[in-house]
Amino acid sequence: MDVEITIGVQHVARELVLEIDQTSEEIAAAVAKALDGGATLTLTDTRGRRVIVPAGTLGYVEIGGDETRKVGFHNI
Repeated sequence: MDVEITIGVQHVARELVLEIDQTSEEIAAAVAKALDGGATLTLTDTRGRRVIVPAGTLGYVEIGGDETRKVGFHNI
């Protein structure tokens, strides 16, 4: 199950878009913990890349729904 998240960082025009192998609840808990502690938000995407964002610079975090990837031509 992959969850797509979009992170907006203050004073940065480009958004960070990641696919994470965690549930929406786990991601929301990690964001809340980073914001409460004033530390950093550290996430690792499905490709193994680690993203570290200082909590004080977070503009927003958009968390997509939990869904499994669809295979095939479902939109045709």
